[in-house]
Formats: sequence, C-alpha cells, structure tokens
Amino acid sequence: MPSQAQPALESPEPPAPGSPTGAVDRYFRISARGSSLSRELRGGVATFFTMAYILVLNPIILSNAVDMNKHALSFPQLVTATALTAGLTTLLMGVIGNVPIGLAAGLGVNTIVALQLAPRMTWPDAMGMVVLAGFCIMLLVATGLRERVMNAVPLGLRKAIAIGIGLFITLVGLVDSGFVSRIPDAAHTTVPLQLGVGGHLHGWPVLVFVLGVLLTLVLVVRKVPGAILISIVAMTVVALIIQQAADLPADAWGLTVPKWPGNPVDSPDFGIVGNVSLFGGFQHVGLLTGLLFVFTVLMSSFFDAMGTILGVADEAHLLDQNGDLPGINRILMVDGIATAAGGATSASANTCFVESTAGVGEGARTGLASLVTGALFLLALFLTPLATMVPAQAATPALITVGFLILANSIREIDWADYTIAIPAFLTMVLMPFTYSITNGIGMGFITFCVLRIATGRWRSVPVALYVVAGVFAFYYLMPALGIGQ
Repeated sequence: MPSQAQPALESPEPPAPGSPTGAVDRYFRISARGSSLSRELRGGVATFFTMAYILVLNPIILSNAVDMNKHALSFPQLVTATALTAGLTTLLMGVIGNVPIGLAAGLGVNTIVALQLAPRMTWPDAMGMVVLAGFCIMLLVATGLRERVMNAVPLGLRKAIAIGIGLFITLVGLVDSGFVSRIPDAAHTTVPLQLGVGGHLHGWPVLVFVLGVLLTLVLVVRKVPGAILISIVAMTVVALIIQQAADLPADAWGLTVPKWPGNPVDSPDFGIVGNVSLFGGFQHVGLLTGLLFVFTVLMSSFFDAMGTILGVADEAHLLDQNGDLPGINRILMVDGIATAAGGATSASANTCFVESTAGVGEGARTGLASLVTGALFLLALFLTPLATMVPAQAATPALITVGFLILANSIREIDWADYTIAIPAFLTMVLMPFTYSITNGIGMGFITFCVLRIATGRWRSVPVALYVVAGVFAFYYLMPALGIGQ
C-alpha cells in the first residue's frame, strides 16, 4: 500500500523550539516545533514529489477495470479526481490535523474497488461503498471506538492483511504490465497464469516494464528520494522514444499509448466527481455481501492509516513521552473524511502516505508543509495530458516495489512461533493474491484464527467482536451451499 511504499528516513535530532513570529507561526506552531518557514516549504515540495506517482498509478488501476455493465472510467477524469481529492484532503490535514502528512488514493483499496466491487455493481455503487466505509471510520473516531477495534485484531493478523494486500497489488502489477498473463479457460489447464504470452516475453512494452522494475529497485536500494516517481518519468521517456522509433500499434501498450500531448496543459475534467450511489450496491449483491465489501474497504484503510500516522509523527518527533500523538483524533477524523471524499469523487478511498517522511526529512514538522503538498496536487489538475501519456508498463513497476516494501516492513512483526497466529496470517497473505480477492484473505484469516484459538483452549483470548465477524464471514461462504442467493 502507498502508506508503506517508502522506507522511513533516518530520524534527525529533535529540533529546538523557538518563539512564534506571527499569526501563521502561532497557528501551525512552527517555531514551537523547532521548524521554520523554509523547512516547511521544502518539506511540502519533497512530500509531493514522492507521492506524485499516484496521479498515474491510481487511474491505471481503476481505468483497467469495468463494472457490471462493462463500463470503464475515463483515464483523464480519473487523473482529475485523483489530484482533486489528494489536494483537498491534504489541505484539510494541514489545517485541522496540523501534521506534515499527505493523503491520496490508497493502493490496495483501489484494487478492491476495481477488481471486487465494480464487477458486481456499477461504478457509482462501488464508490458509494467507499463513502460508507469513510462514514464508518468517522463514526468510530467520534465515538472513541477506533482504538478498541484496532486492539481487537491481533498484531499478526493486522500485519498479514497489509502483506496480503502487498502481494495482491504485486500480482496486479505483473498482470497489468503484460509480464504475466491469464491462460484462457479454454486451454483446459490447471495453471491459471503464465509468463508473458505463451510462456515467453515478447515486445518492447514488456522490456520497458522489466527495465522499470530494475531501475526502481536500484533507486530504492540506493535510498534515492522520489525513487518511484523518477522511475516512472524515466521509463515514460524510454517508452516515448520506442514508440516514436518503432511506431508500434496502439494495442501493444494497452490502455495508454506513450505519445507527447499536443498541449501538456489543459482544463480538468470533473465528469465523474459526485457520481455516487450510496446504497445502490446492496441491490445487486445483497445486504450481507454489501456489508462485507464495506467492511473490507474499512479494514484496508483502518490499520494502515494508524500505523502511518504514528510512524510519520515519530519521525517528526511529535509523539509525547508516552508515545502518544496529541490531537490524534482530529488526524484520524480527517483520514475518515478522506476515505469518504475519495469515494465521492470516484478516486477511491484516500489515506495517509508514509512518503510524507520525505518531507519530514527536509525538516517539516507542521501542517504548513501539508498545505504546500496539497496546493501542488491542485496545480497538477491542469497537467492531466502529461499523466495520460504514461503507459502501464512504465507505472506498474511501482506496484512491484510497493509490494516488496510492505512485506519487508511487516513480516518481521508476525509471531511465527505461535501457530495460532502464524497459520491464519499465512492464509490471509496467500489467499488474497491466489483468489484475487482481499475479502477472501481477511475472511479466511479471521475464521482460522478463531478456530485454532478454540482448538488450543485459548478461546478467551479472542475478543467477542472477532468471533462475530468470523461468524459473518463463515455464513457468507456457506450461503451458496445453503441455497441463499448472493
């Protein structure tokens, strides 16, 4: 997920506080946190450039899917929706949360929307599910239940959910790039996937993807700031040169053909903003399945945001002596608003990005940096033609890198010696990519955890809420056998 997409920078020494010098300084507590106007500006710019890849990657993931009516979302409109929501929610985080954290469409949630929700309903219905998940997050924050829900799910399962999503989006990246392809059912084989086409890699576009993966990983290993964005830009240039020299047919690249736009600056297209149906999805999939879809979006956003917020705050030395973040409820409320706003604009749920540590590394300590980041996202609204020339083969290497970083950051925190945690965690991780469903991974993980804890006499260690959720998932899987329509 994006909030795991960059390793944290080495934390500098806590800055020395100073005296406020004006209204802006007092509001954002710039001097009190030992920062300065120049540091906040530099930090905001740095965060934007490490996050800007989402302006290309989110539209690629969403526009490659179709809803139940075989309707696909417009790539340029998705770029507009992505930039608009990222800009507004990041500005909101700066003003209300006063922390240097940028927000944008979350990797993982957008794959849920594209590959699980949309095929079962219309796009407005799918985005309505995201809005409902955002409302649930806001309700949990307002009632003080968010921390209790967090604590109800064991750490190992929370980490397994993140890893499973990382593996899932890695597979999505391999498929969307053409490096891996589906074998048609007509082949009558038990092997669902193959390398390239016919078991071999062919063509210039796949070469662009391979070089992009290698370049991104080299930049990450060398800890180059903005590694993902740099790779996307570099491989787009390579793709432009190849397309110009070889004059490949448009379908060789898939959805987007690398071609320099006649005018790189254009007015944003808000055509899909506000195109949402809050409860329409329930008419297509039923109440239980609909609730589980909302729950899946909620879970995907839920744990990731909390870890990211505390991680970035720790880097910025904003935690108190007890390791708590003052004003965290305001920050979590903005995160809930961002989830709902992403659905309302058809950009998919927005969440906090760990790439914000790049801004912290430049000295950012306050929400003023977020205002800079948000303003740059809004400026990007007018650069949609540049985003629409990036082929999937230049952008999807980011998904491979993000998948690795999620796994590397999370797998060590699973207690592999305790099989009642390790086995559910393993099933959660592998079933997400193997069944092409994040919902299945979460459901099987919860059910297995409860069964193993009961079998080992540790049933009292399982919160009642987890038994309830596992029971709902079990009933969901039994519905076809019971003759209940889904």
